Amino acid sequence: MARRHHYKRRTKSGAHEIDVTTFLNLMVVLVPFLLITAVFSRLTIVELNLPSSAGGPSNGEQGFTPEVIVRENRIEITNGESVIAAIPNKDEEYDLQTLSDYMVELKQTYPQQDAASVLMEARIPYDYLIQVMDIVRAVERPVEMPLDGEPSFELVALFSEISVGDAP
Repeated sequence: MARRHHYKRRTKSGAHEIDVTTFLNLMVVLVPFLLITAVFSRLTIVELNLPSSAGGPSNGEQGFTPEVIVRENRIEITNGESVIAAIPNKDEEYDLQTLSDYMVELKQTYPQQDAASVLMEARIPYDYLIQVMDIVRAVERPVEMPLDGEPSFELVALFSEISVGDAP
């Protein structure tokens, strides 16, 4: 006996409408949230330059340009020709406080100079580059007369135009 197959007849229904109510509810919440948080997200960008290809000491027109060279066992401050100061490591760490003091003295000696170079040897960790750059760019000094009696600090700019490169 042959089996009869029964198929339901499908009726063609009208076009379906898309319900966007849920999507609109999401947008009503999401758009104000994104607008509010966009105000609070700011990026701080430090402009860096590469040292000039000429290298060597700067000419008299440009003035004195300090170079901070970070080596494995010391930090050297040079003028492009000769070493002005060599800061040895203390307890296997760089003496960043002494570097800060030297940079403040250099800024007091050459107040119009804004450019400096930070040069690193190949095997120095990246974290030291950031720390040295921060010291060369600015230093925190205590405020002489704090208003509320608690000690506070102000950020003093030193050499804001930083060039980064490999140590010779």
